[in-house]
Amino acid sequence: MTHVLETPAPLVRGEAVATSNGPVRGYRDGGLHIFKGLRYGAPPVGVLRFGPPIRPGFWTEPADAVALGTPALQAGLAPGEKTGGRNAGDPPAPGEPGTGEDCLFFNVWTPGVDAGARPVMVWLHGGGFANGSGGAAMYDGAALARRGDVVTVTVNHRLNLFGYLHLGDLGGHPASGVAGMLDIVLALEWVRDNIAAFGGDPGNVTVFGESGGGWKVCLLQAIPAAVGLFHKAIVQSGPGLRAIPREAATKSATAVLEALGITSGDLSRLETLPAEAIQAAAASVSADRLMSAFAPCLDGVALPRDPFHPDATPLSAGVPLMIGTNKDETTLFNLGTPGFGQWTEEDLTKRANMAVGDKALALVAALRAAYPGYSPTHLICAVQTVAMMWANSITLAERKSAQGDARAFMYQMTWETPVARGSLRSPHALEIPLVFDNVEAARNFVGRGEAPQRMADQMAPAWLAFARTGDPNTPALPHWPAYEAASRATMIFDLESRIETDPLREVRRIMQA
Repeated sequence: MTHVLETPAPLVRGEAVATSNGPVRGYRDGGLHIFKGLRYGAPPVGVLRFGPPIRPGFWTEPADAVALGTPALQAGLAPGEKTGGRNAGDPPAPGEPGTGEDCLFFNVWTPGVDAGARPVMVWLHGGGFANGSGGAAMYDGAALARRGDVVTVTVNHRLNLFGYLHLGDLGGHPASGVAGMLDIVLALEWVRDNIAAFGGDPGNVTVFGESGGGWKVCLLQAIPAAVGLFHKAIVQSGPGLRAIPREAATKSATAVLEALGITSGDLSRLETLPAEAIQAAAASVSADRLMSAFAPCLDGVALPRDPFHPDATPLSAGVPLMIGTNKDETTLFNLGTPGFGQWTEEDLTKRANMAVGDKALALVAALRAAYPGYSPTHLICAVQTVAMMWANSITLAERKSAQGDARAFMYQMTWETPVARGSLRSPHALEIPLVFDNVEAARNFVGRGEAPQRMADQMAPAWLAFARTGDPNTPALPHWPAYEAASRATMIFDLESRIETDPLREVRRIMQA
């Protein structure tokens, strides 16, 4: 573990903890034991590039775990560049190294290296399947660990084509199209084998994630190798009903090989090419879709079926699920788009048609009735939010609830951040610093005053309660019933949170027609 670039100061070293890979030593801070940059997999390079991960070689001397590990290579960034923080609330953490292929590291925050048998919460970062890092400042797990007496874990894993280049139909490893997901499985195996030594309960593990991280949570539920490695699941603004079709993934991989001048009979050349050359080939065939061209595919091997299509996977039938979205998800994506805030009714018609086709006229009318004060700009964002996240979240909750084995709980956050002169309203990722109870570290995103902490004081306890028991009810909230198609009870998170029955009913009916 030679990736450590710097250590926190002042640093109070902790005792060495034995793991299945070798002893590790973190540090203590404010009553917490913190381990950063823990290696869980061998460097996925050379013959391991584009294949499933393997465990690292065993070490005997305590390895330092006091600084963040290397983030995965990112779409649009050269190797070694910093992740930079692509969202308003998602800056990189101080001291995070530049990106690289040797990225199979994760971080642990725990109230005690003891026999505490605490709930374990494993966070899967957003950024689609192309970007992101478990080391982002907004994902610091210290406050959540302290508040809930839980063990918090954040994970780095392979991204974009390094994690999801499907070569299985071209002579490569049959599971190469889900290698990044298998990285997460390996990390969860480490949790199963070792988290008890870090004060956690390997029999009470919750996986949770936002955006692309939510989609990863969905996919894990359909991966046979992940069965039994987690016991509860939370999907935040990332309803992944399906994986990429195998044929589409093979088409993308074929284009990359052609750009590199490699035939399917000579795939071993991929093991030695510079990462920059592979990234350039990927960009040349997917310049307009760097964030979506390479994602987990339905390979029929590691991932034998879609997670929530045409129904909920039986593999995780007994896993309780919490799922939800924010009211104005796509304002965050549109904020830097020319004309944002000044879009016209003509723009609304055009963009709504692009988002939902022949449903556009009825959907705009329903959203205009639901949000009478919205400008064309915010109605455009509302349409996109429904199309991209809200409608599929309902479908996912319906299919999980219909299974009848474990409960599903649905939420929508409507609280609006005052930053950017209020133009973001309730955007994508806004709930993350509230769930992590990291309000002070995210003031540039959540705003000043007492309101953000009031939101955190409702949301963080709900997430913690769900991780502990599979039920998000707490004294800070009105009673939160499970989601059923007959009632569609949904927690509306706001300064005064409330339960609504079938919110945006007409919008739902239009999307399901």
